[in-house]
Amino acid sequence: MTVAQSLKDSKTFQGIAWMVLTSFLFVGVTCVVRYLGTSMAATETAFIRYLLGTLMILPWVIRQWGGKLEAQTIKLYVIRALVHGVGVMLWFFAMARIPIAEVTAIGYVSPIFVTIGAALFLGEKLHLRRIGGVLCALVGALIILRPGFQEIGLGQLAQLCAAPLFAASFIIAKKLTGTQSSIVIVGMLSIGCTITLLPGAILQWQTPTVEEVLWLALTAALATAGHYTLTKAFQAAPITVTQPLGFLQLVWAALLGMLLFGEALDPFVFIGGAIVVGAATYISHREMQVARQQRTPPAMATKM
Repeated sequence: MTVAQSLKDSKTFQGIAWMVLTSFLFVGVTCVVRYLGTSMAATETAFIRYLLGTLMILPWVIRQWGGKLEAQTIKLYVIRALVHGVGVMLWFFAMARIPIAEVTAIGYVSPIFVTIGAALFLGEKLHLRRIGGVLCALVGALIILRPGFQEIGLGQLAQLCAAPLFAASFIIAKKLTGTQSSIVIVGMLSIGCTITLLPGAILQWQTPTVEEVLWLALTAALATAGHYTLTKAFQAAPITVTQPLGFLQLVWAALLGMLLFGEALDPFVFIGGAIVVGAATYISHREMQVARQQRTPPAMATKM
């Protein structure tokens, strides 16, 4: 069976493909923010990124708007905007202060919260292979971080605090995919985060240069596309299937950090990265096998 046919026939395979694309887009965001460094306040940088993202996606949101929203849906959008907005502010702060690979690795705490939250609040089943994949990927991230063997600074703490906030945002996004379109979900996140970050941006405002605005426009485009593909992944497959594939960001982040910013890579990064990729590859392979078995009737059934 060709890859194109697999994508057409298997929702799980579609979710995996969307998630791999998401990992490329988000690591692009990481590189741009790392390039901008500490020249701008984290809250202002995040605000401009989401403001530009809102302007980009607003026409599509208006086109797909389904009318009046229910009170529960509005509540979910508001909560997601608040938790995601604070998480983004912390992420921008960390990104300007510690290496790309380290930011990405610490972010792998988030899928643990996501997996537990999906089981508790979304009713998704935690098959042994899925739990194993997430735990193996977490072990890989811990090998890279080596807690207790290096100093933990404000950048690391900020990213650690951001992890559960992003997990809550992802779980709410998964909940919203049951009734809302991908474009509307992403658009409402952009609008909500822009409003959430506005007060802090005003307090720390420093007029950006034209170059900084252009880089942040690129960040907005990549991040908006990333949130769209992430939402499509959530719609196509269970969150506990797609989330471990986000660990592939570590590989791209480590390589780009070394090539573009001269960030040193030690053997632990490669060892941990190998474990992460191995876990992601295994869970993807197993889920595709299950999907094929579900499409192919057993031998007895073909004789009836």
